[in-house]
Amino acid sequence: MLKRDLVNSVSDKIDGHLKKDISQAIDIILESITDALAEDRRVEIRGFGSLCVRMRKSRSTKNPRTSKMMHIPARKTVHFTMSKSIKDPLVKNDTSNEE
Repeated sequence: MLKRDLVNSVSDKIDGHLKKDISQAIDIILESITDALAEDRRVEIRGFGSLCVRMRKSRSTKNPRTSKMMHIPARKTVHFTMSKSIKDPLVKNDTSNEE
């Protein structure tokens, strides 16, 4: 799903708002989430999931093309944990595919 798909979906469900206003609201939400993560704060959206910043350890790896050893420094990454309301339908669909 692209941002424009999200804007279209929201505008279809909420009458009386321009798509540019909905797009601006989505931009503000995403900017707020980005700012919170930049400050190492946890973001929790009930019914969707939570985002937090985690530190990845430094490591060494081999470049498959050149076979040269490379050092990857420690860095921050964003970790997403989905809520139960998202996880349950995914797990249910996953097990029905295995049968």
